Amino acid sequence: MKPALGRGLNALIPEKGLKEIEVSLIKPGPEQPRKDFDKKGLQELAQSIKEKGVLQPVIVRKAEGGGYYLIAGERRWRAAKAAGLNKIPAIIKDADSSTALELALVENIQRDDLNPLEMAEAFKRLIEEYGYTQEELSKRVGKDRATIANYLRILNLPPGIKELIANDRISLGHAKAILSLPTKSLQTEVAREVVKRGLSVRETERLCAQKKTKKPAKAGKKREKDPNILALEEKLRQSLGTKVQIRHSGKKGRIEIEYYSLDELDRLLEILL
Repeated sequence: MKPALGRGLNALIPEKGLKEIEVSLIKPGPEQPRKDFDKKGLQELAQSIKEKGVLQPVIVRKAEGGGYYLIAGERRWRAAKAAGLNKIPAIIKDADSSTALELALVENIQRDDLNPLEMAEAFKRLIEEYGYTQEELSKRVGKDRATIANYLRILNLPPGIKELIANDRISLGHAKAILSLPTKSLQTEVAREVVKRGLSVRETERLCAQKKTKKPAKAGKKREKDPNILALEEKLRQSLGTKVQIRHSGKKGRIEIEYYSLDELDRLLEILL
């Protein structure tokens, strides 16, 4: 399988075998790496399909029990359904689920159809499940090795930041700058500030540089917090992926957990409840 990757999907798919298949007989493939589909973009594509038809066939494989699973072209299939088409041009590929996964990953990577987090997961799967090295992927999907490495690195970010990436709140460039920070709690703090202030990538890089060179407050000006409390705060920050402060006095106190969106609140509630 590996050598064909560099030539793209055309090297893996025969030119013959184009058929018109009923849209209702096709269903999304379980191997699909893409999770999010822009509604506005789908509407625009559906309108184009109404006017010009489906210009490029989808790729499918036969499903167990009848019908077909999509290997590539789910966006076109969804738009065709929205446009009211009964049939869609398709190439039927004789592929098992493993081969279908590889084809789906490569097709989406080469089309840049994935958000950065989905792209990172796709690279990870190709490396772990198919044994590709970063150098091989660089040659075969047309992206330099440093770019692939940066995609893979964002998988190490805290869950809250990965959610911001998936929701297109911060870009790969923002994520790359944030990764330079030494702790996950500081990474989360800066990511929230980036979103709140609408910072550009360059502004984020400057902010990260400031955070890394910021000197600790001089002793005596502020009462130092108990090291045990600081350790507990850090554990909570790591666990929750957001800024946490413990206000302790005597035998009582309070815990402050910060969130920056309703989605973030829902995420925290799921963890806490």
